[in-house]
Amino acid sequence: MRKLLLSSFFVTLAITSFAQRRAKTTDVNTPNRPKLVVGIVVDQMRWDYLYRYYDRYKSDGGFKRFLQQGFTAENTLIPYTPTITACGHTCIYTGSVPAVHGITGNAWWDRDLQRSVYCAEDKTVKSVGTTGVNGEMSPRNMLTNTICDELRLATNFRSKVVGIAIKDRGGILPAGHSANAAYWYDSKTGDWITSTYYMNDLPQWVKDFNAQKVVDKYYALDWNLLYPKDTYVQSTADEKPYEGKSFGADQKGFPYDLKKFIGKNYGAIASTPYGNSMTADMAKAAVINEQLGADDITDFLAVSFSSPDYVGHSFGPNSIEQEDDFLRLDTTFGNLFRFLDEKVGKGEYLVFLSADHGVAHVPGFMKENKLPGGTIDDERWAKEINKGLLDNFGITGKAIVSNYNYQIHLNHALLDSMKLDKKAVKQWIVDYLGKQEGISRAFAIDEIMNVPLTSKQREMMVNGWYPRRSGDIQIVLQPGWIDGGPTGTTHGIWNPYDAHIPMLFYGWGIKPGRTNRETYMSDIAPTIAALLHIQMPNGTTGKVVEEVMK
Repeated sequence: MRKLLLSSFFVTLAITSFAQRRAKTTDVNTPNRPKLVVGIVVDQMRWDYLYRYYDRYKSDGGFKRFLQQGFTAENTLIPYTPTITACGHTCIYTGSVPAVHGITGNAWWDRDLQRSVYCAEDKTVKSVGTTGVNGEMSPRNMLTNTICDELRLATNFRSKVVGIAIKDRGGILPAGHSANAAYWYDSKTGDWITSTYYMNDLPQWVKDFNAQKVVDKYYALDWNLLYPKDTYVQSTADEKPYEGKSFGADQKGFPYDLKKFIGKNYGAIASTPYGNSMTADMAKAAVINEQLGADDITDFLAVSFSSPDYVGHSFGPNSIEQEDDFLRLDTTFGNLFRFLDEKVGKGEYLVFLSADHGVAHVPGFMKENKLPGGTIDDERWAKEINKGLLDNFGITGKAIVSNYNYQIHLNHALLDSMKLDKKAVKQWIVDYLGKQEGISRAFAIDEIMNVPLTSKQREMMVNGWYPRRSGDIQIVLQPGWIDGGPTGTTHGIWNPYDAHIPMLFYGWGIKPGRTNRETYMSDIAPTIAALLHIQMPNGTTGKVVEEVMK
């Protein structure tokens, strides 16, 4: 009888233990996460590029893998102005807007410090990997944390986070405050560098990567077209007078001689598709050497591809250069996916892709095709405004300290010392600007709720305003107008060509499909947080895109 009771006891124990194990593995509330999250930002990518070049993207390239096997939010918009690089990278990873996270531009006039401040500058740290000042950077100017920080917090800092980009701000801001590392490219030396914010010496693998002088290897290839020139039917002619000359006045079109830069000019690589290739090489090296995605604790690789921005600024979105750049970027992404399939495992990693902003057409191109657009002359405006303020208010000093980010910043200390009526001074400037060609609106920002604007414009401008880092007067350009010169183009305003961007997800946990409902750049971070079952970043204003999830 005793043996029978013991036998029954052990059988019951075994059944209970098995049931508990089974419940644990099938419990929907048990956090289940990928081995690696890869965040991709394409610096300057309009949403329409997904379909403008779709027929030319490779079947095994990156974009068709996203569109055919992943999820695309087709109507994703930037929810603030200015639509600029630092703001965009920060918004994607914080799920927030400049009014909260404080990154109001690539640079801004700081009212507390009374000087211009670069978004990632940090004079308390030293360069690592270079002797210059290009490494004196950190994320300290960002007031909120990022999804990478939240992942680190959720795993008690066991997750590894690495940020990589040619541009310092593209690698630093996304990776967040608690990142293990961020690396960016020093155009003076051709090396990848960091700062003492992260470490006191470069890892040996980064030193080994730098020793290869990958940049020179790519220069040796020159830049010729991937396909015959007459097949680039989505682009204008190769040589246009309104295109920039990134490689010297003597190089007016394809093929571009890059060999002349070997060992001499390490910055020109950024204006070629090889800047993307080099960035992908560095990202792969980080995955291998930092063993990202090698265990069951989720890691995060935040990588930004900066070259489309350099190419786009110089040649414009309708150029052969930019079309070739994206066709090659598609191949780069395809190769990156295959690398991740092998190193991390297919279905074991989650990837998202977005852009920090779009871009306007080159004004010369617009004029050539009888479309509205042009360039403003803000330097002339500044001179005329200063003269007008002297004549009307007796202001002999520098009344305007900055015109960053389509805003005018007044010298408040000077105006206070003269006991001037600031409202009257602002109104005079507003009246002057309202008469200038290319201006749609100009208004004192503290009057924004009373200015006749569309709800979309007002919301975006309010979301972009942080008191200590923003200006006093807002300038709104007419559609197609830019702040620039006779060649090239730029971005930064509320219009769809600057604010309509891709939002793509692929891999672990993603339900293939699409949505055309309006979504926002700030929705990316909370969506990743929901997928990973972690807290969303602490300044998040976006919402979860629920359609993405299985």
